[in-house]
Amino acid sequence: MALYHFHVTQIKRSEGRTAVASAAYRAGEKLHNLWDGETHDYTKKGGVILAEIILPEHAPKRFYDRSTLWNEVEQAEKNYNAQLAYSFDIALQNEFSLEENIVLAREFVQKHFVSDGMICDLAVHLPDREAGGFPNPHFHVLAPIRPLNDDGTWGAKQHRVYKLDANGNRIKKENGQWEFDAVPTTNWGNPETLDMWRKAWADMVNAKFEEKGLNCRIDHRSYSEQGLDLLPTIHVGPHISKMEKKGIRTEIGELNRWIKSTNRIIRNMRATIAALKEWIQEAKEILKEPQEIYLAQLLSESHTMRNQTAATYTKGKTKAKQNNLKRFMNECNYLKQQGVLTLNDFEKYLSSVSEKVESNKSSMKQKQERLKELHQLIEDAKTYNELKPIADELKKEKYRFAKAKEKYKAEHESELRRFYMIKRKFKEKGFEKHTFPINSWQKEIAELKVQHETDYTQYKLLQKDLMLLYRIKSDIDTVIREKHPEILYSNKSKENDITL
Repeated sequence: MALYHFHVTQIKRSEGRTAVASAAYRAGEKLHNLWDGETHDYTKKGGVILAEIILPEHAPKRFYDRSTLWNEVEQAEKNYNAQLAYSFDIALQNEFSLEENIVLAREFVQKHFVSDGMICDLAVHLPDREAGGFPNPHFHVLAPIRPLNDDGTWGAKQHRVYKLDANGNRIKKENGQWEFDAVPTTNWGNPETLDMWRKAWADMVNAKFEEKGLNCRIDHRSYSEQGLDLLPTIHVGPHISKMEKKGIRTEIGELNRWIKSTNRIIRNMRATIAALKEWIQEAKEILKEPQEIYLAQLLSESHTMRNQTAATYTKGKTKAKQNNLKRFMNECNYLKQQGVLTLNDFEKYLSSVSEKVESNKSSMKQKQERLKELHQLIEDAKTYNELKPIADELKKEKYRFAKAKEKYKAEHESELRRFYMIKRKFKEKGFEKHTFPINSWQKEIAELKVQHETDYTQYKLLQKDLMLLYRIKSDIDTVIREKHPEILYSNKSKENDITL
């Protein structure tokens, strides 16, 4: 199935990440970082199909060496919280061969990144999968944030644009410094540029689908931008993904299945509502009569027509007539209960159903976002508690000397990085003492799940209502076109009348 995934983040020292470590992981290599003295060995990592560096014309040839490139990037950044590189993670397509995917990835990187002066470290991954699992081909691109000058030296990320007064003079702040805006020297970090890249990738993939005669397509836009505004699923990490592939049903997996099922209902209901609204407008044109025609009258005629058909073509005439009567009574009783007697009533009631659908969707989306937040909090809290003993170990007396401390940090680099990143996240959320109300979060999740089930049941009832309305529409439409041609023709003739 065609899949769109185009994600970009920044490699930041403030998050405990380094460009050298990121490059080593993506390329499946062993690289030594001169900035902090740490060595990162990912030579045993599987699934790396290709790793290559693509340079713009003005870049020094020494950057074809991965260690040289990323160590220079590290050395060019002096701040402890520097932003080092852009990291792209982009899904490839199972409908294409591995060779076709690689050609497509290279073409995209060259056309949209390298041609704009970006140095790109490209890696194509095809991770091992469990039996019965789907392949997940994708590619990574690591690109320095700091641009290169034409002479091959590192340029500035930003330049100052001083603020001026009405007379064109610089404006001073209270501390005596000039007021200015820091303006990026490239457009690589602009949201508009990211949107352009995302669309360009979708266009390239869709062109390849069309070239191969495949009907599938991908869309770079969010649900909201596509006009769908559906419920987004929760990201499934590798741990959850492996459990699901083994047939172990997880809470996040169950929630995503529920969300997908709900989205199918939402799409179906919206399509039905749109079709009914379109029919109402057509029917209102047809039924431009001095006196409103009641829907029950048309349904009665539809019932008579079905009985006539049953008498002519159906062997089990009695049972067919019983079913026809049941259908007629259900439709009439439903309309009576909802106070729907005329076409105008039908239109008003349909609008109320549509409003309920959108209101429920909004409510469900809020619950889903809170569920996502709670699941992440619990996962982070568990990870924090698992890694805290490793971080606490550094405080012991035996690690008071720098050499022993650095050795321990190198041995537990990944765990410590994750720990401090989660610690900062919890601090930002106000959990200073790092005591987490996990039981309270789990209780809220249970309550939200019950509310979810209630919302889902309500959706099913609304869907049932819409299907009945659509069936009523079909019966009325058939009667008008087959039993009342005079209405159709009289209105067409009125449209063609010419006043002299």
